[in-house]
Amino acid sequence: MMHRFSLVILVLTICGVRCRMAKAEENVYTLASVREDLIRQEDTIIYGLIERAKFPSNSHTYDEKYAQIPGFSGSLVEFVVKNTEDVQAKAGRYTNPEENPFFPENLPPTSVPSYPFSQFLHPGAASININKSVWKMYLRDLLPLLATSGDDGNYAQTAAADLSLLQAISRRIHYGKFVAEVKFRDAPQDYEPLIRAKDREGLMKLLTFASVEETVRKRVEKKATVFGQEVGLDSDNDGKGKSKFDPTVASRLYKNWVIPLTKEVQVEYLLRRVD
Repeated sequence: MMHRFSLVILVLTICGVRCRMAKAEENVYTLASVREDLIRQEDTIIYGLIERAKFPSNSHTYDEKYAQIPGFSGSLVEFVVKNTEDVQAKAGRYTNPEENPFFPENLPPTSVPSYPFSQFLHPGAASININKSVWKMYLRDLLPLLATSGDDGNYAQTAAADLSLLQAISRRIHYGKFVAEVKFRDAPQDYEPLIRAKDREGLMKLLTFASVEETVRKRVEKKATVFGQEVGLDSDNDGKGKSKFDPTVASRLYKNWVIPLTKEVQVEYLLRRVD
């Protein structure tokens, strides 16, 4: 009898801890906290740009006819991303609402115990994934700006660098769901009429702050300049050597794609918010 009573207490305690964890996480996302997270994500993206810029274009990495992998149809970069996502799905990566796979079709279920992530977002958030647009932008627009022409044979390493950078950019863009939720909770009276009217243009206007966007672009370019410089022991020469990549690429990435796609995610999220 005592053993059964102890078991009940243990179960209730575990449930209580999990409930408190989930409840505590409800209050993690604030306008200040999401801005801090977005600023930290800038660092990750810039380091990803530096890593990818180490390699030339290495076009075979993206050529479906080159790889010819038995049992697989696609390019080497697709092979690396799909198989990595399969492993990461089993490890529980995509149970985190901040993560969105590039190839969500037929992903295996997690093989590890699920963490009780906060239910901060509206359930409609799960249906928003614009990684197809991110993928197209990356291959068509960003790589020609970032990678010099040439071929050094490091195709697997190139694909690995692509994977890291793609995931960092994707996470930043889809973080717009959290930004939108925080903004909605702060001023529902401003958003609800536009949402119910399905006014995409009005929502986009409400979400756009040109001065803030300009500040982000300038900060990103400055970070890219600092992080990308060659640092030596002679402090007089710091910042005067060759840069690891063109820092304006980081600014253009944010201006032309990251910021617009993030706002697209925000609008898509808000349109589902009062369903």
